[in-house]
Amino acid sequence: MTTSADEPRARFTSRRVQAMPGSVFAAMDAAKDAARARGLDVIDLSIGASDLAPPAAALAALREAVSDPATHGYCLGSGTRALREAVAHWYRRRFGIAVDPEAQVLPLIGAQEGFAHLLLACSDPGDAVLLPDPAYPSYFGAVAAAGLETVPLPLRAERGFLPDLAAVDPAAAARARVLVLSYPNNPTAGVATPAFFDEALAFAQRFELLLIHDFPYVDLVDDPADAPSLLARPGGLEHGVELFSASKSFHMGGFRLGWAIGQADAIAALARLKGAVDFNQYLGIQRAVTAVLGEPPEARRADAAIFAERRSALLEAMQAIGWHARVPRAGMYVWAPLPAAWCDSASFTDGLTRATGVALAPGSAFGPSGEGYVRLALVRDPAVLRQAVARIRAHLD
Repeated sequence: MTTSADEPRARFTSRRVQAMPGSVFAAMDAAKDAARARGLDVIDLSIGASDLAPPAAALAALREAVSDPATHGYCLGSGTRALREAVAHWYRRRFGIAVDPEAQVLPLIGAQEGFAHLLLACSDPGDAVLLPDPAYPSYFGAVAAAGLETVPLPLRAERGFLPDLAAVDPAAAARARVLVLSYPNNPTAGVATPAFFDEALAFAQRFELLLIHDFPYVDLVDDPADAPSLLARPGGLEHGVELFSASKSFHMGGFRLGWAIGQADAIAALARLKGAVDFNQYLGIQRAVTAVLGEPPEARRADAAIFAERRSALLEAMQAIGWHARVPRAGMYVWAPLPAAWCDSASFTDGLTRATGVALAPGSAFGPSGEGYVRLALVRDPAVLRQAVARIRAHLD
């Protein structure tokens, strides 16, 4: 996952880029191409790209915006006001907490972009960051780009995939500037409780940390109580920033829009940094997301039920072949131990894809603690998920 500091650098390659881990998903893409070349129908469960359609209101707003000349120019900060106000209203309706759309809300070109820029805005090279292990793979590149030292927080099944903050070395915490969490979690699908967030906020206050909570799966839960907001806890808005995305809640991954809510100084720092590297997302896309932020929550609950149905179908098929995985209550993934007799997740997923066309994400892509697992994304309907398990069974046999 890492690159040696002693490895010779290519011309015009920075140390930041050299420190970024190679992409296991690039290798998976080559395996999928090889399967297609053999005439196999690829069932791609390796990437968490929702296959559900964006809301009709979003597409209608975008179509109308394209013909509006007011959307054709650069969008400066004042042009994002309608979206920021819609985000603030959505957050208050969802969590009962008022946030200031001027000082505590900032649009992003996706939560992934926001995370990387927030690290640059709120930490300095050489600082430490407390990072979950396993974690979303783009975190590793963002940490390298910011020149930070990673202090891993192991996520274990026996703890419900919550880090043991009491076990963190105080000296390491004292070197840190940022604590990163993400619940519902990717890849483990673990969920957090309000009590855990209270513990995390107390930890952040003790060590003067910014607590970044990556929160794209806020709506993909069986029960909304399983997706509490860090910011709604006492001290949340004083120590935390949450990152949200239209990609999961509204199935608009290609539109690239998200938003940050939280601590005013951190939001201001992020806005200042973003002002140096981008303007803002196309105003038509902002209008599309604004249109759906005001929709009643029933639509989101219906989408969550689709993923829950798929999860049940997948787990039932897996259990029928003797492959057992923890039953999650949230998210769009199943985090499963490698089948018996396998210990290298990358080799297993590469061979499986080339032989059967079924693509899974190797656990090693998510960090050292991810080895021994694979992640299955619930991005196909139940019949296709059952077919995928049948191919896996034939491969194992």
